[in-house]
This record gives sequence, structure tokens and C-alpha cells, in this order.
Amino acid sequence: MMGGLAFLMALVGSLTSCETEQKEETAETKRPNIIFIMSDDHAYQAISAYGSTLINTPNIDRIANEGMLFENAFVSNSICAPSRAVILTGKHSHINGLVDNAVRFDSTQVTYPKILRENGYQTAMIGKWHLKTQPTGFDYWKVLPGQGHYYNPEFRTPEGIVLDSGYVTDLITDFAINWLEEAKDKDKPFMLMYQHKAPHREWLPTEENFRNYTQKEFPEPESLFDDYEGRGRAAKEAEMRISTHMGLTNDSKIHPDIVEKLGYKEFINWYASAYHGNLDRMSPEERAAWEEVYGPINEAFEKAGLHGDELTKWKYQRYMQDYLASIESVDENVGRLLDYLEENGLAENTIIIYTSDQGFYLGEHGWFDKRFMYEESFRTPLMIKWPGVITAGSKNTDLVQNLDFAETMLDAAGVDIPEDMQGKSMLPLLKGEKVEWRDALYYHYYEYPGIHAVKRHNGVRTDRYKLIHFYYDIDEWELYDLQEDPKEMNNLYGDPAYAEVQENMHQKLKELMKEYKDEVVIPQL
Repeated sequence: MMGGLAFLMALVGSLTSCETEQKEETAETKRPNIIFIMSDDHAYQAISAYGSTLINTPNIDRIANEGMLFENAFVSNSICAPSRAVILTGKHSHINGLVDNAVRFDSTQVTYPKILRENGYQTAMIGKWHLKTQPTGFDYWKVLPGQGHYYNPEFRTPEGIVLDSGYVTDLITDFAINWLEEAKDKDKPFMLMYQHKAPHREWLPTEENFRNYTQKEFPEPESLFDDYEGRGRAAKEAEMRISTHMGLTNDSKIHPDIVEKLGYKEFINWYASAYHGNLDRMSPEERAAWEEVYGPINEAFEKAGLHGDELTKWKYQRYMQDYLASIESVDENVGRLLDYLEENGLAENTIIIYTSDQGFYLGEHGWFDKRFMYEESFRTPLMIKWPGVITAGSKNTDLVQNLDFAETMLDAAGVDIPEDMQGKSMLPLLKGEKVEWRDALYYHYYEYPGIHAVKRHNGVRTDRYKLIHFYYDIDEWELYDLQEDPKEMNNLYGDPAYAEVQENMHQKLKELMKEYKDEVVIPQL
């Protein structure tokens, strides 16, 4: 028999060994926290990590510099609510049911926050929701009603509507940090959806930023005066041109009385009421600061009496000044959140994702807004930081899509991905592994007839080519060689030199429609 002392020593050694193994196992299997940051209508052309010459975004760039930047990230339906539904469900619009902004999201569906919550994560949704129905699958939520407001906005909570004083981008960040500080269960991993209203139209910046940006002048895109030569009706008939469809009142911030006095005709009659609705939310102090800067802009505009190309050029500058100034606040607040994580020991085990609900036109093709499958709208910024897993400063060129976000977060959390989700986990890409990936993306836009009059269309994109089919009240095709024509100015559909490419792209489109169970029915009008 073992002596008493020897037995005791062996027992202690055994317990120590078990404890060490348990600690090592815990360290290896510790699940990461996840923060999903999404802005609204943030063009990749307005992020310095993507080479923007329009703005410097040092804090958003931190995520790319310390993680991975995706150079070929796209959406499946370039419009606000449908994009959000795709992200939540990991399913295309025709499957999750939210095909356009008029549809209410079916909140009984399985979503990645629900799955994470069921698997031990504490979940929160703060900021812009924009899905009409109440958020589900969250331990905590505080969201903007509809589009929300920039100044002194209301927020929806489980207890009802509350009014908060301040600037929306600052407030959303305050609420996110407060939740991390006070409400989070320290014994559970967390998933926070931190989603901004900015830079959604009508672009009302903070005082500091509008004082700065209204003094700046920005380079015009080459296609600001695009005549859409060689393309079909869809591009020509879209109602999103800066020249004729952007408002002088709500968008350019010119008082409706001046617009009426000078005889300008606004494209939509609600523009003037939107101007008043936005500015009337300001406190007397905020309004005084606004008028101090925008008053002289109004006076100069009234004296100039601009028309034609000169008016378009002026509207473009006003657009960029307010749009980019709104992004400046997003960048500042992303920096606040990143600093909080670092200062509180949360950065090392937290995945941070930055993206937008889609791309946006910054004057390319003469447009603002999104919706089309053309690159500026279809492509979205995406950068992901995960210390110890993602190599800092790495870049990825694979074709990824917002359809993949849910699967990626579930996979990173060690949770099984539902078989009916349609995207792919990007986890192997994040780890830098060489894997067989998709060679094409599928896109489908539905909101026509509707605001901006962008025709319904679907299409396929590979690493080099893009095929688009516009349908419903037309039946037109467009083919682009993105290597030779990255700005998509020359429709090659029907060009004999591209006959084989065209046939292959048609076949690829059919394959993807079958894979994703989508069927386009062209009504007989």
C-alpha cells in the first residue's frame, strides 16, 4: 500500500494535472465575443483603407490594419431593409421574404442572433434596425424607429418610445458602450449589433464636422455627366441623378423659400417638408450654429443663380460635404468603441466586423443612392479583425457576400450552421487557408415600381465579368468586362467578340438561380 504522505502527494499532483488540462482546454475553446458594426449607405469609395482620396477614416482603417480587408465583398440586394434581412437569416431575399423596403420582416424566422443566444451568447441590438417588426433574439435592444433622425432622435425599446437629446451617431455609441459596461453578463460571450443611421440621406453632420467639411472641395468623378450611351433603358430612366433628382432643399440644405423664389422645381414635393422636419428637431443652440454656417451658403446660392452643369457641379460639392462629414462622425465613434475595448481588456477575444448595408454612388454615372448591380452599389466595404486568428494587415480577393455573414459568425462561435442557410462561412478565408471558394455571385433587386425607378433585375458576377438582366416592364441584358472596363461604361451584350463569354455567363446565371431556388417571372403587361 502507498504511504499516507505519498498518497497525498500523488493526489495533489493528479489534481494539479487535471486543473492544468482544464485551464488549457478552456483557453483553447474560449468562444470569441462578436461586434457587428454596420453603417448605412457607406460607400467603399469613402474609406481610406480602400484608397479613398475623398476622406481619411483612421479608426475604421484600424480594423483593416489589425485584421483583414475584403476587396471583393458584395451584397445580394442593394437596398436597406432587404440587405439587413439577408444578413440576419443567411438567406436570399426571395427565401427570407423581405424583397423590398415595403415588406415587413418576418421576425419568427431563425436568425443568427437567436441561434447565438440559444447557445450561450448574450445578444444586443443597438441603432438602426429598419425592419418594421420588433427585434427578436436579443437580450437587449434599443433601435431607431424606421429611418430615425440625426438630431435629438427617438428610440424604440421594449418599454416604448423614448426621446434622447444629442446626435444620433454619438448616442448609438453611448448606448453600445453602456451596454458593454453595465448590462453584459461577464460570464458569457456577447454578440453586439452596433448599427449606425449615418451616412443615410439626408446627411446632417455635427457642428464640428459641418464647419470643417463645408470649407472643402472634392474632385468630381469622371462619369458625373454620363449620358448612358450604349446602355439600355434602365440606366437612362433611373431617377437618382444629382442634376435633376437630388433636392435643393432636403439634400443641399437650401431654404424652400429661396428655391421657390428662384423658380427651381423640386423633383418630389416632400423635399421641402423634409428640410423643415430635419432642422426643426434641433435645439435653439444647434439651429443657431447650423444657420451660422448654412446661412451664408444659402445667400451665396441665391446670388449665383446657377443652372445646367454649373448647378450639378455645385450640388455635387454640397452632397460630398455633408455626406462625408456624416461619415467623419461614424469614424470618430468607431474609434471610441475600439478604444473602450482595448482599455477594458476586451479587444483580444473580440471579433470586430465593419461593413455597410450596401454601397452607394458618389456621383459616378451622375448618381446618388444605390439599387443597381453596377459596382458602386453592389460592392460593399468589409473588414474583419480577430486577434490571434486573422493576420494583421491581410487582404482577401475572394468573392464574398453579405449572405455569408451569419454563417461566418456562427462558425466562429463554434455553433452549427443551419442547413437551409444559403451562404458560406468565411472562417477558412479569415484563417488564410487555401480552400475551394465560389467562382460567381448572384444578385436580385425587386423594388420597382418605386422611388428612384431602378428597374427590377438579377444577374451574376465572376471575378472578371458581369451579366445583368433587367425585366418586368422591359427585357434587356447587359454584359461587362470588368478587367477592361471597371467603370462599366460599355455594354458588350451581343458583341460577337464576347459570344462565348456571354453564353458561359448565361449558363452560370441559370445554375445559380437553380442553386438558390430563385425563379424570375416576367409579367405580361
